[in-house]
Amino acid sequence: MSVINCNCCDLVFDSESKYYAHYIGIHKSTSPSVKKILILGGGFGGINVLNKIEKKFQNESIEITIVSDENFFLFTPMLPQVASGLLHPSNITIPVRYFCKKAKFLHASIDSIDLEQQLVTIQRSFDNKVRTLEYDYLVLALGGQTNFFNNKNLEKHSFTMKTITDAIAIKNHLIVMLEHAAQTGNYELQRTLLTFVVVGAGFAGVETVSEINQFIKKSISKSYPTINPKNVNVILISAKDRILPELNEKLSEKATEFIEKDRIMIIKNTKAVDADEENVQLSNGGKLSCATLIWTGGTKMDRVISDLNCEHGLGGRIIVDGSLRMKNKENVFVLGDCALIKDDSLNSYYPSTAQHAIREGKTVAENLLLTFKKQNKLKKFTFHSLGIMAIIGERVGIATIAGKNITGIPAWLIWRAYYISKIPTFGKKLKICVDWLTDSILARDVTLVGSIKKKEIHSIHINENMPSIKEQLMSNN
Repeated sequence: MSVINCNCCDLVFDSESKYYAHYIGIHKSTSPSVKKILILGGGFGGINVLNKIEKKFQNESIEITIVSDENFFLFTPMLPQVASGLLHPSNITIPVRYFCKKAKFLHASIDSIDLEQQLVTIQRSFDNKVRTLEYDYLVLALGGQTNFFNNKNLEKHSFTMKTITDAIAIKNHLIVMLEHAAQTGNYELQRTLLTFVVVGAGFAGVETVSEINQFIKKSISKSYPTINPKNVNVILISAKDRILPELNEKLSEKATEFIEKDRIMIIKNTKAVDADEENVQLSNGGKLSCATLIWTGGTKMDRVISDLNCEHGLGGRIIVDGSLRMKNKENVFVLGDCALIKDDSLNSYYPSTAQHAIREGKTVAENLLLTFKKQNKLKKFTFHSLGIMAIIGERVGIATIAGKNITGIPAWLIWRAYYISKIPTFGKKLKICVDWLTDSILARDVTLVGSIKKKEIHSIHINENMPSIKEQLMSNN
């Protein structure tokens, strides 16, 4: 008997007549007047577009679908605090379905995009089932991937800091290193186990190395009396002549002062060029013995973005016009990490930050509404950064706001106040505040969470004559 899968949903049919009846009745019943808006990506860009258009399109005949390979929105600015055990992972993740008041959410990865046919092929991770989605308007808000610059050894032996899984993996690994170090009296082995190297001195690298340093020091002090703190080496590697190149030179120097005061070693004008299980090879000819290497050294575009038949620019990002539309594709909007957006006022490009993605989302939503109203003049995207902030130690931060440099506890408080205000739900805000409060009075948790089994299902066939669960249970009695 032949089996036919419906490419639009999860059903399987044992005859063509049943399949066509289903397809015509279900998938072709939508009126052509109902326009389909498809959003790809559940990060800051995609979620903010979704929020805005659900409010703006109250009286419009539209069908909104958002697709993401994670079923949650991740608040990435607080990711290093999960790696250090300061915050619980669930406190910085919000289910995408929370934002779907009118929209439909599909948990799947993007396989390909056909701009000519206006089709997007997606693949469900649960059973690898592939289906195709039609769209009238497409919003591309896909994030970047970690770039190892084709170095397979660095990729194999490094941790990354992009996802919530990365943060959890790093925390678990740090605890394993502490446990192993606590059980050896060999000085050289303990020093290797307690050497932690972070590559990349941008915001992700600096905040990660600072959080790791705090976690290691506090954990040894409270829970590992057999470890000699002098054997701990936390190292930050910068390819440039200073850290945090996004900041002005004066503030960068102040950040360096804070970090080095916290006994973090900074190696400048150096790149990590190779690695194995216990060593990192540097471009200056040196070699570091370490069991922990964390890579925050670069970003590249996802294959789906790279393969698109459109104009690409710096870093493989998609070149867009002032209204955030793909060139020569008036129904495709691009924002976030995958968009290359020109800042005409500075003759440069806007950075890929959360605050820019949020504002880009607002512009895309407004332009979608103008397009629906058949207006030719769309809104141009312009945005000047509200400021730049980072936490670089215990109750220590740096910030530049409205051209003014702020350091120490005031910057640390501003960072916390600003980002807690951006957390989408009150419940998550409250949980984060509780985590921050308990951290100030209690020791960090060094519980090691082991690997979790995941069941894989490659296909499920539906039999229309299958008895109900109740009938199945009754037949077994």
